[in-house]
Amino acid sequence: MNQTVHWQKSTFSDGGDGNTCVELATASGTIHLRESDAPSIELVTTPTPLSHLLHGIRSGALGRV
Repeated sequence: MNQTVHWQKSTFSDGGDGNTCVELATASGTIHLRESDAPSIELVTTPTPLSHLLHGIRSGALGRV
């Protein structure tokens, strides 16, 4: 089944209409992430792994690049 998702821009994006935005959509318990400049490439995950990733980023547990 092909589901249409409603994409929303991140409030942390530059606020313009350009292609420098992170976009998010949800559908059937999954979270879809993409960049505006490459909308055909999506990262699909569920809330728990995304929560763990965000926690690791915020806490510094993932280190610096």
